[in-house]
Amino acid sequence: MNENIRTYPRIIFMGTPDFAVASLEAILHAKFNIVAVVTAPDKPAGRGMQLSETAVKKYAIAHNIPVLQPVNLKDPVFVDQLKSFKADLQVVVAFRMLPEVVWSMPSMGTINLHGSLLPQYRGAAPINRAIMNGEKETGVTTFKLQHAIDTGNILLNKTIPLTDDTTAGELHDTMKVIGADLLVETIDGLINESLQEIPQNIQPHTHLNSAPKIHTNDCIIDFNKSVDHVHNQIRGLSPFPGAFTKLHDKTFKIYRSEKEYGTCNEACGTPISDGKKILKFACSDGYITCKEVQMEGRKRMDIESFLRGYHM
Repeated sequence: MNENIRTYPRIIFMGTPDFAVASLEAILHAKFNIVAVVTAPDKPAGRGMQLSETAVKKYAIAHNIPVLQPVNLKDPVFVDQLKSFKADLQVVVAFRMLPEVVWSMPSMGTINLHGSLLPQYRGAAPINRAIMNGEKETGVTTFKLQHAIDTGNILLNKTIPLTDDTTAGELHDTMKVIGADLLVETIDGLINESLQEIPQNIQPHTHLNSAPKIHTNDCIIDFNKSVDHVHNQIRGLSPFPGAFTKLHDKTFKIYRSEKEYGTCNEACGTPISDGKKILKFACSDGYITCKEVQMEGRKRMDIESFLRGYHM
């Protein structure tokens, strides 16, 4: 083992997508001892349906870290494998819900990085939902896992301001960096015993926004809504999965938009275009002007490029 690696604590990291790689990398660069990585099984992907490895697995293999890919997290064989690494701490970033037999295993517990200022936006899609709701700020939180999802004692958090045009993709990229640094700070605090666990006590009459998984119905644009509502929906679903409407009976995704307030003479949802630079849709209190779009069967492009090749 590299003499610069800290021997304590022994850490098992659990995560799957690119978002989690930033945290894994930060923990490794901080010289913490990652003894194993747990990630999702390889899945068929692409036209050839060849098995594809997760971003976390690729990073772990490149850095000679043992990888576990259980199908069932309660499988006794997997649980025994996990025990064999004798981890003091488990770190979870963008992974599945863990059974108690797993999250309760290490002596220091299991910590999770969540993309909101808990207890707000508990759930699977906190990045999207915060923007779709027009929040002016959000953040990242580290907390201890317990039975109910996203309800454990808070360890640390950090606020992230949002502009009126921040997209989910931009927030994702900002959050993964800030979250990775917060995880390193959290691990240091646990080692030094300088952190105070703060229960998520919900006061009476406190309104909690939730962050359920995004479904297709969440992506359908309703131009009967306000300009603010539609604009927030578009940027909250950009770049994935993308807010969409129908244009000449084809699926039309809008990735970036601008707001124009005013009285509309057209029915809500009516497209208006000069055929060159402007394409906008009437809403209840103004217009949504498209800036970046994608027509079904075509590539994503800026609105001027789209209008050059599409007859309105």
